[in-house]
Amino acid sequence: MSKLIRRLGSDDKRPITIAVLALGGQGGGVLVDWIVDLAEHNGFLAQSTSVPGVAQRTGATIYYIELFAQAHARGQTPVLALMPVPGELDIVIASELMEAGRAMLRGLVTHDRTTLITSTHRDYATLEKVALGNGTADVSVVLESALKHAQRLLHGDMQALARQSGSVISAALFGALAGCEELPFDEAAFEATIRRAEVGVDASLRAFKAGAAAVRRPVLSDAAIDPMITAPRPLPVRAASVAVEPLRARIEMQFPPQAHAMLGAGLQRVMEYQDIAYGSEYLDRMAALHAQAVRCGGAQHDHVATVEAARWLAVAMSYDDVIRVAELKTRFERFERVREEVGAGAGDVVGTVEFLHPRMEEVYGMLPAGLVRWIEGSTIVRSLLAKFLGNGQRLRPHTVRGHLMLQALAAMRRWRRKSLRHGIEITNIERWLSQVKALMQVDYQLALELIRCRCLVKGYSDTHARGTSKFDRLLRAAALLKGLPNAAADLDSLRGAALADPQNQRLKQRWDLLGLPEWDATPSQVRPN
Repeated sequence: MSKLIRRLGSDDKRPITIAVLALGGQGGGVLVDWIVDLAEHNGFLAQSTSVPGVAQRTGATIYYIELFAQAHARGQTPVLALMPVPGELDIVIASELMEAGRAMLRGLVTHDRTTLITSTHRDYATLEKVALGNGTADVSVVLESALKHAQRLLHGDMQALARQSGSVISAALFGALAGCEELPFDEAAFEATIRRAEVGVDASLRAFKAGAAAVRRPVLSDAAIDPMITAPRPLPVRAASVAVEPLRARIEMQFPPQAHAMLGAGLQRVMEYQDIAYGSEYLDRMAALHAQAVRCGGAQHDHVATVEAARWLAVAMSYDDVIRVAELKTRFERFERVREEVGAGAGDVVGTVEFLHPRMEEVYGMLPAGLVRWIEGSTIVRSLLAKFLGNGQRLRPHTVRGHLMLQALAAMRRWRRKSLRHGIEITNIERWLSQVKALMQVDYQLALELIRCRCLVKGYSDTHARGTSKFDRLLRAAALLKGLPNAAADLDSLRGAALADPQNQRLKQRWDLLGLPEWDATPSQVRPN
């Protein structure tokens, strides 16, 4: 940026105004304390206030700081404000990109005055997470708006810098504040502030210096990378395990190079979910589909259907169930992540409470079909189960009892293939793949869109049931659209409508607009005997 860097507080007889927007657990209070301490140790009057958000992710805490040079007070005590006023902010610091967006919506960032410092990482909001498809907000819009509305925009992934330094984001943001050189304090004064705190000094200083360097470097590109788009790693030259090597070699020999990376990622996912034999099943299904795709002109389409099927078949075969949930909750990596998020020290004891409230369907899904029929036929057993599960269970994995109960659930993985749920899922997968292969003979693009429709099925419990219902409707829609012009585009539009609206209103509107019959027909529910 060509403009000269200003120095606040040196000439103006008005306070320096700073707003900090931070989420829970990001150390926003520590950052504010550092700024106040920095000012007071360098001859300034300082005052800070805060307005907390409703919850950790429904709203950030807004901290407001005013700094006033005592030399300008002339023996009088200035009256400092308690809240940020739109149009009156010198510096706005956002600990996450969407918080920068909210600061702009509140009018806290103005082109004639405000320097905006923001981290570009994302902590997804609840509404982004619960969307059936990619519900993440467009980060490029925020950056473009910041370039337009802020006098200066300084940004970087402060979260990543902090983690690389073994610290928290507040230290990297404090470094960014020093690096912007807006305040009338040199870098040594900032570092002295961190040392006076006497907590995690070395790690905080590393993050501080990384943050300062990040905002001083010229930004090579303001183009934002979509965090939801991650390319799979290339297929390795050799598998890490001797037992897995035949499967890796099979991918290399039987499938086109365009699909190798996605097939490798899919194979890794299903084996981690179950075992090597399950990985072999995955490749068997993929080989049958790929052979059909080749017969139907797959090479002319760059084998895109094979690549997409490699992705969505792996997701379908690694469906979420109670066994999977229990396994994930007992992983060492999860405990380490929780400790990191709460900032626990080496000697601190950290515990979590897991709320499990499975429906009877989830319990039945873990059991063999014959045992389920016996339970259904016994009023007493069914009533006891319903009573036991009625209020849900609260487990504490950090205790011996809680951990053993979750481990027992996770251990049922070895019997998963004999469970009622597995029979249902595999039957539905085969039904889906059979329809895809049949459509390929008529319309390759329509078959490709039907493969992508599998993204509707996700999660477990009610979320899975809703997604499966939508998916069944689109299976029926694909059959109705077969042979019609623009069939692939129409199915794509139906999928978009299904992803956009949990209540199916948009999907029904699109269905009626296309003139498709049988909306009220009950989607097929596959339940093996």
